[in-house]
Amino acid sequence: MRSVDQLNPKEYIIVKGAKVNNLKNVDVSIPRNSFVVITGVSGSGKSSLAFDTLFAEGQRMYVESLSSYARQFLGRMEKPEVEYIRGVCPAIAVEQKVSTKNPRSTVGTTTEIYDYLKLLFARVGTTYSPISGEKVSKSSVTDIVNYIYTFKEGTRFIISCPLKIPEGREPKIALNLLLQQGFTRVIADGQVVYIEELVESLEKGEKVDLKALEMLIDRNAVKKDDEENQFRVADSVQTALFEGVGECRIEIIQKGKDKISTTFSDKFEADGMIFEEPSVNLFSFNNPYGACKRCEGFGKILGIDPDLVIPDKTLSVIDDAIMPWRTETMKKWLKPLTDNAHENGFPIFRSYNELSDDEKDILWNGKGKFKGINKFFDHLASKTHKIQYRVMLSRYRGRTVCPECHGSRLRKDASYVKIDGKSIIDVVLMPIEESSAFFDKIKLNKHEHKIADRLLAEIKNRLQYMNKVGLGYLTLNRLTSTLSGGEYQRIKLATSLGSALVGSMYILDEPSIGLHPRDTQNLIVVLKELQRLGNTVIVVEHEEEVMRAADEIIDIGPDAGSYGGQLQFQGSIDEAIANPKQSHTTRYLSGLSSIPTPEKRRPWSEYIEVIGAKENNLKNLDVKFPLGVITCITGVSGSGKSTLVKKCLTPALNRALGNHTDEKAKIDRIDGNIKSITKVEFVDQNPIGKSSRSNPVTYVKAYDPIRELFSKQPLSTNRGYKPAFFSFNVDGGRCETCQGEGTNKIEMQFMADIFLPCESCGGKRFKNEILEVKYKEKSISDILELSVDEAVEFFADQKKIIQRLQPLLDVGLGYIRLGQSSNTLSGGEAQRVKLASFLAKGTLKESERVLFVFDEPTTGLHFQDIDKLMKAINALIDKGHTAIIIEHNVEVIKTADWMIDIGPEGGKNGGDIVFEGTPDDIIKTKNGFTAGYLNAAMKSN
Repeated sequence: MRSVDQLNPKEYIIVKGAKVNNLKNVDVSIPRNSFVVITGVSGSGKSSLAFDTLFAEGQRMYVESLSSYARQFLGRMEKPEVEYIRGVCPAIAVEQKVSTKNPRSTVGTTTEIYDYLKLLFARVGTTYSPISGEKVSKSSVTDIVNYIYTFKEGTRFIISCPLKIPEGREPKIALNLLLQQGFTRVIADGQVVYIEELVESLEKGEKVDLKALEMLIDRNAVKKDDEENQFRVADSVQTALFEGVGECRIEIIQKGKDKISTTFSDKFEADGMIFEEPSVNLFSFNNPYGACKRCEGFGKILGIDPDLVIPDKTLSVIDDAIMPWRTETMKKWLKPLTDNAHENGFPIFRSYNELSDDEKDILWNGKGKFKGINKFFDHLASKTHKIQYRVMLSRYRGRTVCPECHGSRLRKDASYVKIDGKSIIDVVLMPIEESSAFFDKIKLNKHEHKIADRLLAEIKNRLQYMNKVGLGYLTLNRLTSTLSGGEYQRIKLATSLGSALVGSMYILDEPSIGLHPRDTQNLIVVLKELQRLGNTVIVVEHEEEVMRAADEIIDIGPDAGSYGGQLQFQGSIDEAIANPKQSHTTRYLSGLSSIPTPEKRRPWSEYIEVIGAKENNLKNLDVKFPLGVITCITGVSGSGKSTLVKKCLTPALNRALGNHTDEKAKIDRIDGNIKSITKVEFVDQNPIGKSSRSNPVTYVKAYDPIRELFSKQPLSTNRGYKPAFFSFNVDGGRCETCQGEGTNKIEMQFMADIFLPCESCGGKRFKNEILEVKYKEKSISDILELSVDEAVEFFADQKKIIQRLQPLLDVGLGYIRLGQSSNTLSGGEAQRVKLASFLAKGTLKESERVLFVFDEPTTGLHFQDIDKLMKAINALIDKGHTAIIIEHNVEVIKTADWMIDIGPEGGKNGGDIVFEGTPDDIIKTKNGFTAGYLNAAMKSN
């Protein structure tokens, strides 16, 4: 390892004596413009070094470089606890947290691709009439003059325009006004007539069809070299457009040929429709001008949800498929359909999902005497002064796709503007891999290329990076708030690449999350590209492939929490393999340690079967999920794994078990041994509590016996302190200034709020008299500052407390503090706290049989921690429960009893079952991408 004192800050980023959080005086040097992975077991201090030290200093130095006026708005940023940091570049942190909840923020706007798309369609888009499909255009004076001068020298022509008489004006007065303006002739039925003659005819009472008349503006001949004549023609055309309110007719008279009559307009119209001219605002759903008027640019409205109206699509109309018409009172709405089914050509005995689109249209919009479901709900809406109708309407309301813009958020006429046959709506609704291919092959003419080339370069560049980071299955219209942490992080990464910054320090937090091993290779290419541009790329990562691709590995350890925080190893992958006993990481990389493959897989006989899964990209799948074993759902990113489990199996099984759920699974039915399961627990990565007072010790119910223990201390007995006095959630013993938070929030108006330690309790959460009660020389506040590891040692003789805390140790969370706020936990940590709560004795009854669903539980886990996690999940299986794990990590997949591989690709090329069976069997079949990576992992084992 290098001595940091001798190094040049121009070549290295140097950290000396870092003591942030659990770091123990760490000295580390990172070569500039290199690709470095910081690794170590969970809680060892990786993030403290990468984010709380390097990034914090990079940010602080940037703020310090601003003017004092700008700094007053940014607040004072604390210097990290470190002796010195030299050679720091401007820092950009790309974290997993989805920081936006804005319902208007989409993948397109976040990556800035949509800004370029708006500009592209506004500048080179062509408007087509939806009626005839003809190109919509308008003519300028120059266009019309150029048209006239395309004919031979001496060709005669007439410039005219329709005679427009304002409403309410007498024809005679209108014609006299034209005479006063200097116009003398009009054209009637192709003949030139003097205006005086028409006035005389009107005075005699003769009928004259004024609407068929045209004003003759000028008669002339083509004289290409006569500049004065050209000016005269242009002047006449302009007069014609003015008098004809935007319309002008040119009649070309050629010797021995038919006359050519052409009408020009300076209005943007066709087929009797006036169109909006393409502009950037026309394509902006964040602007009232471009947003769909019905949904105001949100893409969804609160409307009638078809899934609530017809919950079981396997039923026919005669079998009461329509939920609101099942009562005797409401059946009168259905009667006209059943009585006249033959006349309407409607099959009343056919199940709803077998009906054609036309038949469904009859059901919803009516035909003949039958009014339809939509008219029924309109009727209810007209009667909302009666409470029963309001209640009935609310039962069937839900967030539905806007019927006018079909979820695209834009006004309808934005779809009339096209480039190479595609509108902006078509582009944003395509998967990114398809839109990337479309822009690669786009056909434009020379003039359009000149305008669009720079815009196209930006769009293609960004779309290619999105593909490279494994997000080709997303659409640009996808809401940012619906993305997973890993997807959001990779979008930010693609955006950073698109902006092509140089000389920066990028710090990424596990970018490989949610990626199949196949996609990890593409991610590495992207990270190397970022480095090649001249940036230092620092990645906090556990993925072996990423470590092997790095220039240097920095390993923090040896263990978590107070047992970590030291530099264990720094060097290349080859040096790590050559020194296997240096740390847990080097042991696994060199093959000295490994996660064992089970000698035999558990057999199963009972199962839950999902039949006809059609949600998102799933292609009518029938899948059996075994009970009493560990099942891994695998496949490349976007193949349909999460859709199958989260949107099909979980909601359908919850409904079958009688649990209320708003989610409706798009499946035909669920079958199998449903009665063998008592409940479904979805162990996801959402925070364990919304309150800042929520923490791991309260979640696993370990705080109750701790409070009880403190209430039994002699001082508590004398003063009459009950267990509630040691709670920071209720009045009594907690500090009333901060209400047990330990911090006070200072609102900064337009900036992020600042949290400062409470002045009354000094951040200890409790009143001074409560802190006087001690157990083994520690107050309740001191207990909350202990890590789980330290607490287990401290409470060794308290069986009740140990029973509750031990599961946190078992899932590899020994390093977290008992009182650590739950909103500071990562997604992976929150998920493991939930798992620990189920492992704790007494949480689940002996008679309960739970189906646990885990969504990528290895997030943020080192090899060492994965081993602990699998032991914890196996403990649940041994108690008779079932685990279904959505996972990419081959170390977990190889330990499963059964696996279901979805694919073969992501997006529309996925959604099929590639393989069902044991991990040993998939290696033999070599089906799909997972097989190859799994084979390599099991061989190395």
